Amino acid sequence: METKLYLPVKRFLEAAGYTVKGEVANCDVVGLSEGEPPVVVVCELKLRFNLELVLQAVDRAAASDEIWLAARVSAKEKGRGSDRRFRDLCRRLGFGMLAVSDSGTVDVIVGPTAPMPRKNARRRSRLVEEHRRRRGDPTEGGGSKMPIMTAYRQRALACADALRDSCLRPRDLRAVAPDAARILLTNVYGWFERVDRGVYGLTDHGVEALRRWRPVGADVSPSGTVTDGGE
Repeated sequence: METKLYLPVKRFLEAAGYTVKGEVANCDVVGLSEGEPPVVVVCELKLRFNLELVLQAVDRAAASDEIWLAARVSAKEKGRGSDRRFRDLCRRLGFGMLAVSDSGTVDVIVGPTAPMPRKNARRRSRLVEEHRRRRGDPTEGGGSKMPIMTAYRQRALACADALRDSCLRPRDLRAVAPDAARILLTNVYGWFERVDRGVYGLTDHGVEALRRWRPVGADVSPSGTVTDGGE
């Protein structure tokens, strides 16, 4: 029961200087500081950190100055409290997180004034680069089981199409893929094979790949470039 969390959280907020009462205007825990106007602190209780707890806090935020989420956290089952994504969400919303142990100890996981997560410049750069390099919009968002038509796969398909009828050297494929040499050498998908020194051809897997991707938008033009229809 969430009520078992109340006294530990009450003692935690009282130690911070608040006068604390439970179940005030649909809020699980409300603390007021001395002085006028008082600082209003609201804490919502749940046995586990979950989306419903966040939604409750969002609803209470309009009437309070500080929001805390408190949940039971056992030594064996840390749950969302150990999930970096959940903690980052609370930081972005300005909510604090309290972990209440079975013994009644209260630990601060995230403070209500914790700085927002810093932007990852490297991940952002990769996101922008992939978006710009991908031709058209070949993959519907929301899927998780089908292979994604990345910009790299598009360039590999362009190389495969150019090798459909004859073996070529990497320099012959630069017009369709500037990094053709690397694509052929690494051979991520197993589509290419070296038939002579510096000369590459198409494997059976490569032929099958061209057949597979054409029906789902892999429109490779006669010049060997993948059109805006995707791969």
